[in-house]
Amino acid sequence: MNVRTVCLAILQFSDATGYEIKKMSTEERFSYFVDASFGSIYPALSRLQDDGCVTVREEYESGKPPRKIYSITDKGRAELIESLQVLPRPDTFKSEFLLIALCAGLLDRETIVRAIDKRINDLKADLEMFDEAETCAENGPAGLGWVAEYGRFVHEASLKYLLENRDKLESLTRAPDHASEAAE
Repeated sequence: MNVRTVCLAILQFSDATGYEIKKMSTEERFSYFVDASFGSIYPALSRLQDDGCVTVREEYESGKPPRKIYSITDKGRAELIESLQVLPRPDTFKSEFLLIALCAGLLDRETIVRAIDKRINDLKADLEMFDEAETCAENGPAGLGWVAEYGRFVHEASLKYLLENRDKLESLTRAPDHASEAAE
């Protein structure tokens, strides 16, 4: 799937400005599905408009430039459905935290402890987001509840593993430099 598909998916659920689409696809709930960058959204929207998959209307507010509001068309909905029927590629998982863990032997314990604590806080923040999604599931897209439960399960398992095994990771850090200990 691509940026074009995620734009159509966002517009399937509600009309939006380009800025709202950028924010949803790079920072919010749609950022979990496709890698999109700020620079890729507007060209995709322009092509979708040229292809008749979206329409644009302008809303005017006093003293402000007009806002362009994008809406999906029947042709866009058909393209979205067609692209969703293609089997997905394997999920990609990238984690800066895991790179730090991989190199734990190069780092001091304090750095690893900070990285673990940050990861725990990030996982807890994601779990709160899944709580919000589950609350909205009744009025949202048909699959929202299931996606939120799946995300919750994966994040809870990750959090549990990290809490139960943080001491193992902390023990992999480099031995303290005795010269720096003496200086302290």
